[in-house]
Amino acid sequence: MVVIDSIGKGIVIDHITAGMGMKVIEYLDIDTTKDTVAVIMNAVSNKYGRKDVVKIENAADVDLTALGLIDPKVTVNYIEDHIIREKIHITVPEKVVNIIKCNNPRCVTSIEPGAPQIFHLIDRENREYRCEYCDDIISMKGGYGNEFIHKQWVNR
Repeated sequence: MVVIDSIGKGIVIDHITAGMGMKVIEYLDIDTTKDTVAVIMNAVSNKYGRKDVVKIENAADVDLTALGLIDPKVTVNYIEDHIIREKIHITVPEKVVNIIKCNNPRCVTSIEPGAPQIFHLIDRENREYRCEYCDDIISMKGGYGNEFIHKQWVNR
């Protein structure tokens, strides 16, 4: 059995769909060279069968907006002095900016390099979003391959 110590201060992202733990770290732009990060993959879960868990020690400014897109059933525990101080159940966000990339080649965001990628939720169950500019619809349910913006794309 693998034992991973508790963290003194930071966040624990729990109930991640099994196999998605590394994607969570990537999309949240966690610097694994500076932050102490533990990823527990394919752990037994009474609620979901299998799950991933991510622990980030001394996490300060982590934008959790993308979590609702990646996996809306996750919970985030804020840890202080080895104790859970706050538990948040993530939901699908109503509006996202610079997280999803519009796939429409005629969209202004494809033509204008600095245009923000803005999407509005139109179907919570299927996690479908409409582009503010061209009305293209992107579903976040299922594969996560090309729809997400990586940080380097925003500042091109």
